[in-house]
Amino acid sequence: MRFGIGLVLSAIIALGLLSPSTARADTILARGDILDVQVYPDATLSQQVTIADDGSISLALLGRIIVMGLTITQTQQDIANGLMRYLRHPLVSVALHTQAQYDILVLGDVKTPGRYIVPPGARVSDAIAAAGGLNPINGPYPTARISLGTDVKEVSLEGLLRRGDVAQNIPLAAGSAVYIPGPVVFRVRVFGAVDHPGDVELNSGDRLAVAIAKAGNSPSMNADLNHIRITHTLPDGQIHVTEVNLYLALKDGDLASDTPLTSDDIVYVPESAKKSDGIAGVLGIARRLFLPF
Repeated sequence: MRFGIGLVLSAIIALGLLSPSTARADTILARGDILDVQVYPDATLSQQVTIADDGSISLALLGRIIVMGLTITQTQQDIANGLMRYLRHPLVSVALHTQAQYDILVLGDVKTPGRYIVPPGARVSDAIAAAGGLNPINGPYPTARISLGTDVKEVSLEGLLRRGDVAQNIPLAAGSAVYIPGPVVFRVRVFGAVDHPGDVELNSGDRLAVAIAKAGNSPSMNADLNHIRITHTLPDGQIHVTEVNLYLALKDGDLASDTPLTSDDIVYVPESAKKSDGIAGVLGIARRLFLPF
């Protein structure tokens, strides 16, 4: 009766001749992991090895073999296949003695950029948390860039943090770099019935209401929010003027009326017609009383 190699290995482990791995068989190995490699029937080939920076381990008879990125089961099989040139029916057990901590770099628009140690299995959200979280953001969250060695992936933080899309929360690897772009800063000009007319600094995604708030909108200015005019210069040089009823956005939460702004837009806030009519009436009386016409 012939037994499969897996059954024989299980029997040998049960007898205590080989030690089983305490990690899951599908655990992905990474550089810095320390492995206990045991070989039967030649115990002299058993040894403890550390996965080097290039992803390899060095074993007697086999020399250097690449194991980073493989599972424990795949590593056992690769070692056993290599030893078959020297041993008849070699049985191999690989145990994860010490799992390496990940050294990652978090840069960009986070509270405390720097280098951090995170546990194996850490994901993008863990990197952001390790760096103290994101800085305050007006508007949509940016797209993060994740460097995983030679592979660079993009992660929508809008999807991950606002919509709960866990597919965006990709796993990291040792040496990963996480970059969170900061908001794009630009300027617009706000004139008319505002407290501080002139240039206003905005962040990418800011809308008209933010520009008006930064320019100041005290009641004494008597601003007419129903007829705000936005002058925008198109890439081909043409001028496009839009009239916006911001009152609807402030009253009903109608974001469609709260127009996003772009660099060099010109915003004009007129005075309320009621106040201007009153002033016109006063000026008319003054003309009739004091001017010769």
